[in-house]
Amino acid sequence: QVQLVESGGGLVQPGGSLRLSCAASASIFRINTMGWYRQAPGKERELVAKTYIYGSTNYADSVKGRFTISRDNAKNTVYLQMNNLKHEDTAVYYCNTFPIYSEDYWGQGTQVTVSS
Repeated sequence: QVQLVESGGGLVQPGGSLRLSCAASASIFRINTMGWYRQAPGKERELVAKTYIYGSTNYADSVKGRFTISRDNAKNTVYLQMNNLKHEDTAVYYCNTFPIYSEDYWGQGTQVTVSS
């Protein structure tokens, strides 16, 4: 029905940068607000950023000023540019709709590890 494939994670030092990508099915991307979520071990999943169909954005306070979400409607892709990474950013990052309409849509996620 839908497909969400995240990529771009990795191991970086504090202060470093990563750019995450999420390739989405056109059927879901074209009509939905898209968000980036993350979940760290022992913690609940949280929404870190979202972008509306035509590009307006919102951010969690913890990442404001450091992360930038964007979308390319022609490519059905949403991005998360992460700068000035901190240890507390370590988590598995997922993309999905906002709000979550179905728990069946989650992809594999991409691991981001910030370590010195």
